[in-house]
Amino acid sequence: MLDFQCFQLILEPLIQEYIDFCRVEKGLSKNTLIAYQRDLFRLDTFCTRHSYGIVDVVPEHLDKFINSLHREKLSERSIARHTASIRNFYTYLLQEKIVTLNPAEKLKSPKLPAQLPKFLNLQEIDILLAAPPTNTPLGTRDRAMLQLLYATGLRVSELVTVELTNLDSELGILRVTGKGGKQRIVPVGRDALDAINTYLEQNRNLILNNRHSGYLFVTSRGSHMTRQAFWHRLRHYGLKSQIYKKLTPHILRHSFATHLLERGADLRSLQLLLGHSDISTTQIYTHVLRQRLRTVYDQHHPRSG
Repeated sequence: MLDFQCFQLILEPLIQEYIDFCRVEKGLSKNTLIAYQRDLFRLDTFCTRHSYGIVDVVPEHLDKFINSLHREKLSERSIARHTASIRNFYTYLLQEKIVTLNPAEKLKSPKLPAQLPKFLNLQEIDILLAAPPTNTPLGTRDRAMLQLLYATGLRVSELVTVELTNLDSELGILRVTGKGGKQRIVPVGRDALDAINTYLEQNRNLILNNRHSGYLFVTSRGSHMTRQAFWHRLRHYGLKSQIYKKLTPHILRHSFATHLLERGADLRSLQLLLGHSDISTTQIYTHVLRQRLRTVYDQHHPRSG
């Protein structure tokens, strides 16, 4: 069972078996597994409360469960995730011949509005990347992290766990282990490499204070920074830069992708750089470009309106 920082879920054995299958056979990330655990634990609790087992569930039971989520005022996105978790779980039970019919086969997921990714413009990026101070060890570390994040479009979980051996400064490439343990190679620009080299040569050992660590970006404990800690640092620099958007690491990932497309990158190359398993995930960025073209047209064409 996964190690939770705050609590430990006591899972129904079949759910635990499924989570183990997802971890070992499908190689899903820890965050995805935690989401599956929570969603299915909630379903199992609902079943127990209504005196039937999880293998005895019929479509009407699942409909009632989803309705209960609506009554609890969960967001549509959260309910959609619960629906996907349940579908995948019962598909597994059917494949393993634990159930003979899939009660989730026709389970409807709420329709979510298409959300265009938020991103920073080039001026905002320049201001943000210059926000961390260069006269403190932590400042140079943070600047190197921001530079690398924008240069490569990494997920935050990939950024904080980069190891020293993953970076080849001579070739200007970074080996990244993404979702499901899939590996990819991403080029790193000169500005990011310069920021990283400054951090490595002048400040990394000061932060470690004689400790040893295999991670590129370290804390005084010798471990890597947590995702939550990096979010906090990013928000701090966003406020310092007077960028009043709710900054997240994913906004920098979206900025990386959008700026590449604006300068002529093709979707297939972008898919490889971002580590998307399906190009349909990458195609959301074409909506950003279409929206921008529409805005430019409306603003500048003499007969647009």
